[in-house]
Amino acid sequence: MKIGLIADLHVDRHIDLTPNDYAKVLSQSVRQHEVDLLIIAGDIANRNDIVVDFIQRLEQLTDITIRFVPGNHDLWTSEDQPSTAEILQRYRDMDECLVGSPYIINDAWAIVGNTGWYNYSYASSKFTQERLARGKFYGATWQDKERIDLPYKDLELAERAVEHTKEDLAKVGDRQIILVTHVVTHPQFVVPLPHRLFDFFNAYLGTSKFADIYHHYPIRYSVMGHVHFRKRLTDQDIEYICPCLGYPRQWRTADISREMTQTLQVIEI
Repeated sequence: MKIGLIADLHVDRHIDLTPNDYAKVLSQSVRQHEVDLLIIAGDIANRNDIVVDFIQRLEQLTDITIRFVPGNHDLWTSEDQPSTAEILQRYRDMDECLVGSPYIINDAWAIVGNTGWYNYSYASSKFTQERLARGKFYGATWQDKERIDLPYKDLELAERAVEHTKEDLAKVGDRQIILVTHVVTHPQFVVPLPHRLFDFFNAYLGTSKFADIYHHYPIRYSVMGHVHFRKRLTDQDIEYICPCLGYPRQWRTADISREMTQTLQVIEI
């Protein structure tokens, strides 16, 4: 079986292309790679209605199984949108969402997914937890602080994500695991320090709280997004994969077909 991996599509951020254009191009890349199942590691769009429509359209175009975890952008709310909790529940009610619903591939493999959350562990130690909790630095505000309205602080969300992931891992028996998170869970996927901005903003890129999961469960692949890197590495027999498309201004070229094809990663089980 060939499993396609991609993250951070941000289908509503292009000045010319529509979400449907993104769906068409991604479906072409899926066919080109002969993918049987597609995993999206979050940040599809800034509005939940666009996310839901995109997943449905992509299924129509590809006719394959699709599974995703919501990213932080997928959970954003606004005056004309439901609350973050309502948005998350809408996703969890979808068959395609991995949160709370692991996907059993066969007797040997399963996919377990959770958005995860950042716990400030990758920021410079010169910042206090209180300072990082405010999310403001050099006049910039980390937008989750204004567009996520869950009744928990970041560190609580990070702990809850770990506990919920363990609950889902317990549902799949002794199968080998493809673990999917949105935030990164390995220190090699954040911006190297020291850095003028990311000494601070690395706080919101990932979490160290998944270390215990990697030590005690048969994780073979760890798929992540959020940082807009395209990177793979193997550490202690676990392959970490970050297949982020990112914003158009971050692409290497202006050609979405080339960018999508180069971003989509494939694993075979």
